[in-house]
Amino acid sequence: MIEVGDEAPDFTLRDQNNEEVTLSAFRGSRALLVIFYPLAFTGICTGELCAVRDDLPAYQNDEVQVVSISVDSAYSQKVFSEREGFEFPLLSDFWPHGAVAQSYGVFNEVTGFANRGTFLVDKDGIVRFAEMNKAGEGRDAQDWRDAIAKL
Repeated sequence: MIEVGDEAPDFTLRDQNNEEVTLSAFRGSRALLVIFYPLAFTGICTGELCAVRDDLPAYQNDEVQVVSISVDSAYSQKVFSEREGFEFPLLSDFWPHGAVAQSYGVFNEVTGFANRGTFLVDKDGIVRFAEMNKAGEGRDAQDWRDAIAKL
């Protein structure tokens, strides 16, 4: 897994609206909270992303952009986003399958989807917070708010 102090691997993925999102496009303007999750529509994943949705200004503002990533297709992400009312990009790491999760060191080769990796990438592209939990192990979103506050 990449660590605090590493340069975040760049990526371009399609979101739930089939629009391209590129990490490096945010350089110099906003930090990114990158939330990898195993699969859309699953209990823990939905709960974690709904916690972000329910307190979005604590995670996303003029200084920070939230992006979430799973191996689901952009079409699945669209339905998931509409169903749950997510107002942040849900990015599809569908093809090549899990390539971005692999570059961040959070892809689980056994299950074929990402573990629960979270990375706060500053405006210069440097990782300032990093964590990884296995599937089935939820994360504490307070840790993300604390990391954002330290930027």
